[in-house]
Amino acid sequence: FFVLWCMQWVFKSLRMRMIVTAIALSAFIALVRPSPSVLRAAAMASVVLFARGVGKRSDALPALGFAIAAVVVGDPWQARDPGFALSVLATAGLLLLAPRIAAALGKFVPPWFAGALSPPIAAVLMCAPILIALSGYIGPMTVIANLLVAPMVAPITIIGFVAALVSPVAPAVSGALLLLIRVPAGWITGVAHWAANFPVIQMTTGLGGFLAGLVFLCVLGLLFFLIKKTRPFFIILIVLLIIGLTWITRWPGGDWQLANCDVGQGDSLVINLGNHRALVIDTGPDAQLADRCLSRLGIENIPVLVLTHFHADHVEGLAGLVRNRSIGQVWVSNNRDPLFESARVKGWLAETSTVVATRGAVFSMQSARGPILIKVLWPANGEGTLGEGEGPAINNSSVVLEIRTPDFSLLAPGDVEPEAQGQILDSISHVDIYKVSHHGSAHQLPAFMAKLSPNISIISVGAENTYGHPAGQTLAALTRLGSRIYRTDKNGAIAIVARSHRLKVRTSAGAWWQKVRLG
Repeated sequence: FFVLWCMQWVFKSLRMRMIVTAIALSAFIALVRPSPSVLRAAAMASVVLFARGVGKRSDALPALGFAIAAVVVGDPWQARDPGFALSVLATAGLLLLAPRIAAALGKFVPPWFAGALSPPIAAVLMCAPILIALSGYIGPMTVIANLLVAPMVAPITIIGFVAALVSPVAPAVSGALLLLIRVPAGWITGVAHWAANFPVIQMTTGLGGFLAGLVFLCVLGLLFFLIKKTRPFFIILIVLLIIGLTWITRWPGGDWQLANCDVGQGDSLVINLGNHRALVIDTGPDAQLADRCLSRLGIENIPVLVLTHFHADHVEGLAGLVRNRSIGQVWVSNNRDPLFESARVKGWLAETSTVVATRGAVFSMQSARGPILIKVLWPANGEGTLGEGEGPAINNSSVVLEIRTPDFSLLAPGDVEPEAQGQILDSISHVDIYKVSHHGSAHQLPAFMAKLSPNISIISVGAENTYGHPAGQTLAALTRLGSRIYRTDKNGAIAIVARSHRLKVRTSAGAWWQKVRLG
């Protein structure tokens, strides 16, 4: 688009402008390499360029059909690629919906603003069914975020293209140009972080999400039709509807009592104490994810932080947890391996009081719902190394907590494996909620799970991880016990409320409140 715009001062002939722009597009493809995604994007861009060039949307639609056919014939697997479908739908939205949306908005806002706002609205609307099917939600702030970052895309692309061209002959100039790109790139990153803090409309994934997206699109289409007839009233109605849906479907919802953050391949469990206070067990492997989850939960003060052991997937998120939050006391394992991670933890905690948690310790704290009793079931003083190898030895030194509140009971065992599970088998009993040990790995003692017989099992695990977590045999064992399983790789972050002998579960991946009767 930038090249086409520039060519109006070089060539009077539209045909010459289109030829030069096509050459520039081909050169760009050659530079970044003709991968399927690049070719797909180029085909869609060519359609839009053609439409802009001839000024006729009717001519652009057959061109879009030709581009789709060309891409699919060249690579039939593109037909199964969600990215291809999103490219096609976004392009169709720009051609079909954007002009109509701009015309409608132009009645209420300045034409230049209507023209800027209509493309992201059109693209989001057309892509909504697939976006919801993939992610389980749609964010109203997506439109505003796209509007804010759109002006930065062209400078990054053009300057980056020029930098790549001059790099072989003038690396210093290329480096200076790339430094310039950091400004617009930083703006895009900042907008992305800013927009991520806003609530989204939660739905569901898969076929259900796709159908929900179609319904959502039809409702908006009906409202748009009504707007054209009666104007301001329905604009207000749409705004109120979006705000209402965003608020109602937000995660974690209202009065949550326990939350398991989605921190990827790691653990982070939060128990609500009320008044922006929480007991936190582990922090996950990523500082940003830990900070984001606690911010969404509204946690500002952590009287007790428990680090079950010093593996990175349980402690590296600490750097994000300590941002603008106060920590009263930290409980840690008696095994300081790996020393690199325990040294990093010591640096992050600075002067915070640290206590080595050992078997038999009992602690009570007050929450908004009543007293919480915490028992340390493991590790024990003087125990030898359990398990072969450094990894199992560290896992088996995890701090294991039994937590009982007026509303629910919980076992949080860190990553203990069968050797340590056997040592505490006589100390455990039925619990309502079991944070499954070691991300649901195959290293489980069947008798341990059977004695717990949890109503709900939470597995904190990263999507498509290389460890094979959770193991099929562990899932099967919990299912045979009648436990309802929630996994962060499938369900996202998990929030639980306990009321009247029922547990209500809500997930960030789109599940509404689901009720589980306590046994």
